[in-house]
Amino acid sequence: MFSEYDFESSFDEMFDEQGGIRNHYEQIHSQLSEMGESELAELQAAMQKYMMKQGVTFTLYNGNEGNSLERTIPVDIIPRVIPAPEWSLIEKGIKQRVTAMNQFIRDVYHEQVILREGIIPRKMVVSNPYFLTEMMGVKVPGDVYIPLSGIDLIRDESGQYYVLEDNLRTPSGLSYIYKNRAWMKRLFQELMTKHKVRPIDKSLNSLLSILRSLSPTNKKNPVVVLLTPGCYNSAYFEHTFLAQQLGIPLVEGKDLKVINQKVYMKTIKGLQQVDVVYRRVDDEFLDPLCFRADSLLGVPGIMNAYRAGNVALANAPGTGIADDKAIYTYVPDMIRFYLNEEPILKNIPTYVLSRENDLRYVLAHLPEMVVKETALSGGYGMLIGPSSTQQEIAEFKRKIVQAPEKYIAQPTINLSSVPSLVSDGIKGRHVDLRPFAFMGTNEIEVLPGGLTRVALKEGSLVVNSSQGGGSKDTWVLY
Repeated sequence: MFSEYDFESSFDEMFDEQGGIRNHYEQIHSQLSEMGESELAELQAAMQKYMMKQGVTFTLYNGNEGNSLERTIPVDIIPRVIPAPEWSLIEKGIKQRVTAMNQFIRDVYHEQVILREGIIPRKMVVSNPYFLTEMMGVKVPGDVYIPLSGIDLIRDESGQYYVLEDNLRTPSGLSYIYKNRAWMKRLFQELMTKHKVRPIDKSLNSLLSILRSLSPTNKKNPVVVLLTPGCYNSAYFEHTFLAQQLGIPLVEGKDLKVINQKVYMKTIKGLQQVDVVYRRVDDEFLDPLCFRADSLLGVPGIMNAYRAGNVALANAPGTGIADDKAIYTYVPDMIRFYLNEEPILKNIPTYVLSRENDLRYVLAHLPEMVVKETALSGGYGMLIGPSSTQQEIAEFKRKIVQAPEKYIAQPTINLSSVPSLVSDGIKGRHVDLRPFAFMGTNEIEVLPGGLTRVALKEGSLVVNSSQGGGSKDTWVLY
């Protein structure tokens, strides 16, 4: 089965440099070899049918207004395995990083000490589109701005982990972790037991407890709702899944009403006061009285209720200031400044193109670089130099020269690979990892494993679901 497998083009998670099987993959390798490709292909096809039946979909947009394609998220049957020592490092690094970023968000909306000290340029913060002046001085319950965050990690050619991006506004992908695990339990229950895979079943209870703890009232059972933009949103399946699993109402903006600076939900029994809103609506659409006046997705007056301390919003508005791709370069400085610690997880070396020297270097080395537009996510607005044509590079160069402050650049890193079942057999495909952190007032819990995203196209480094990527179940061992 693995006779034609290429394990030399990047760091391979299953095989070492000599083609030997890494210890934590030995049982999986043995099981897969016994099953054979045809049986695996049948199981994978059955899994995709199950996902379609369950409505596990994601909407792809092709750039034409009103033209989109809804599809299932391809799920690869071969799991990714992370041994305990590796996970311990990841877990500690994420807790450290999330703690520092939460303190940064609080600081920039209150005392702004880090700006006065010159650690981060003031202009880069106050002129950033994700910086909301409406949040200045707002008291956030428990000072928890990011109850839920997703931190994207990659591994380089040596196997070293790096942080690729931080997702703090409305991080997505959590539902796919649970759906992947549910199916893999049915297929490989015995193998999972032998591996002593850490369970994830109780993690959503932790998330619900954290959301309830943010309630500004002293109610024993505060009312928590999940606010969705509606069924046409690309991640609507996730919204419905999480609301169901958390046992909370799924609402749209039209289902909520603000009266006397308090938020109420319309029910068949009348109005019911809402204490916590887990929002999946972006900042600009959240409140038409405060942000975009043409928004039909938000709740008029919800920001007044929030500022009055009568409702909690998770995540807090304005958290995007800490996951902006330019601010990302300063997260190691945040860790040193607020925690007096060295970063456990390193950033990828990053060029901020508003800096003249960085701009000059990147323009001279575009064919070697990955360039990202700071305001975009999901794999949009990117140039991957080594896989781009000369025309694409020239067009992107013109965009950069016109507005360099909108871009950052990074050296191209050959992401690690995991064996994946594709149409022509088992091949190595590049992956990243998005662990999720749940932050409460007293502790941070990191969901064991997270979402492994797979670039299913041969040689591709783009793993985003919005760009056709797939996912794997991620096993963290005890």
